Amino acid sequence: MILDLLAAAYPWTKSLHIISVISWMAGLFYLPRLYVHHTERVAVGGETDALFQMMEYKLLKVIMNPAMIATWVFGLALVATPGAVDWGALWPYMKAVCVIAMTWFHMWLAARRKEFVAGENHRSGKTYRIMNEVPTVLLLVIVISVVVKPF
Repeated sequence: MILDLLAAAYPWTKSLHIISVISWMAGLFYLPRLYVHHTERVAVGGETDALFQMMEYKLLKVIMNPAMIATWVFGLALVATPGAVDWGALWPYMKAVCVIAMTWFHMWLAARRKEFVAGENHRSGKTYRIMNEVPTVLLLVIVISVVVKPF
């Protein structure tokens, strides 16, 4: 019965998964850019510091966290849908590793926000610029794995 429901809901589940991923990725791309500017242009303890902290907090807590949770929920529902995944291929495992890495990156960003709040950010703008490439690389691997299925 549940498997029949998952199969019937597949187009909706897939649509909601894609919407969630887009929302999550927007935050994963933008938050490190905020950190670059926060690091390079803002003095600790001022009004602008408080403004950046508020923007970072809202982006993480209001957009990114719910989007990540929704991505996982709808993604796991897709994985549970009969016939949606070819478990004999390598691509679903490649995607899973990348999604776990993306989740790690999300948590890394959340930990950095706590450092900004405590006035203890010791990373450079360059570090955040480099780390900003992580979700791009993971996104490329995920999309190619799922769409092209080269493995």
